Amino acid sequence: MICSISGEVPEEPVVSKTSGLLFEKRLIERHISDFGKCPVTGETLTLDDLVPIKTGKVVKPRPVQAASIPGMLGMFQNEWDALVLSAFASEQQLHTTRQELSHCLYQHDSACRVIARLKKELDEARTMLAHLERQAPMPASTAVAASSALTNGKRAAEDDELGPDGKKIRQGISSAIITELTDCNAALSQQRKKRQVPPTLAPLDAIERYTQLSSYPLHKTNKAGILSIDVHQSKDIIVTGGIDTNAVVFNRSTGENISTLSGHSKKVTSVKFVGDGQMVVSGSADKVQAVTVHATNNYFVTASLDSSWCFYDLSSGTCLAQVEDTSESQGYTSAAFHPDGLILGTGTSGSVVKIWDVKSQANVARFDGHVGAVNAISFSENGYFLATAAQDGVKLWDLRKLRNFRTFSPYDENTPTQSVEFDHSGSYLAIGGSDIRVYQVASVKAEWNCIKTLPDLSGTGKINSVRFGPDAKYLAVGSMDRNLRLFGLPGEDGDMES
Repeated sequence: MICSISGEVPEEPVVSKTSGLLFEKRLIERHISDFGKCPVTGETLTLDDLVPIKTGKVVKPRPVQAASIPGMLGMFQNEWDALVLSAFASEQQLHTTRQELSHCLYQHDSACRVIARLKKELDEARTMLAHLERQAPMPASTAVAASSALTNGKRAAEDDELGPDGKKIRQGISSAIITELTDCNAALSQQRKKRQVPPTLAPLDAIERYTQLSSYPLHKTNKAGILSIDVHQSKDIIVTGGIDTNAVVFNRSTGENISTLSGHSKKVTSVKFVGDGQMVVSGSADKVQAVTVHATNNYFVTASLDSSWCFYDLSSGTCLAQVEDTSESQGYTSAAFHPDGLILGTGTSGSVVKIWDVKSQANVARFDGHVGAVNAISFSENGYFLATAAQDGVKLWDLRKLRNFRTFSPYDENTPTQSVEFDHSGSYLAIGGSDIRVYQVASVKAEWNCIKTLPDLSGTGKINSVRFGPDAKYLAVGSMDRNLRLFGLPGEDGDMES
């Protein structure tokens, strides 16, 4: 008996009443449920037309291979051979994969070597280019200015006459220059009386919502750290001085690096724009600790750790006067011109702030009370206040009465305040230490409120320099990493992504 569907002996045979054909029960039942007719004749067929047939249990014969011991051994041998062949194929595939991986690793190593070699060649090319730029012919005034600025007045012995005491003889500040400084002072004083807070100045509620807008990696990674910043208020360009011995001029509006200025042998500690922003004066730890430019844009002053400050003519690069303070053994760590230009403020490593009359080069005032080196000083735009930053925080001085009227101690005793800066309108004061804090400027008797605290996103815990942008629309911040960070109000014009 053979099933008409499978062609095999059925386990549960049934026969059709209509056609008399034999089927496997489970197969014909499924066919009827799907099609409702006989699979052979095509006639209509139902489950009631099926009649089961009772038979004895069918025992299927063993395969020929399993009918004897030699056959079983042969079957086992075939299975073993198949297993060995499969293992061999897997081993070959593993070997091929290892070769491919080795080849990829070799290619990666070669690519890394090529990239390293190209980076080295690029650095060498940049160094050579900077060397050629320094050797290229340049205007005599610029060359002399660069030489003088780097040496803080200590030029070659053959270029200077020595006095009886062995010190170099300086020209001094002539009466013509004093007249120029006095006229500038008078003009600026008149302008200040008429000056009002610009309507475009960032309001308090805008500063309260300041956050980081962008971050630009301007300096080298192996010598990270931005020590000084200056912002040109009309052109909205920024210059930074770094530990990598370079000064970088950056266009905030376009997000582009305009120029990288090299030439110093040590870290750049101070940078200042001159006039229309076509010139930058920089000071380095090789000689100079701080630089400040006079309001006429014709003169600048350098302050050094050798306890001297020098007054320079910018056009010729000549040191007109070098003032050495023999009463103090500590050197100068910061310097700034008063907005009117006839007063110079200096901070020393011995916690002292000194005020100088530029015309006579005489020390006219001295402020004590700080702890640690005076890292930064800043005059307010109205000329009434002086802010100084040191290890113990920030002190505000009333220049009319020559006294300290307020002290901010925002950090602990182990965290110095590195930067302090009034904005160009004199409405806000920014402080930099382990974070950035912005205060609203008030009078001597009124409270100076902290309106915003911004975190140090560099992760270094040390803010070295903070400067306000035009109309206080943003803050430019330099810390101990290589990035210039800009904080402002999101959505303002000029807001760019890094």
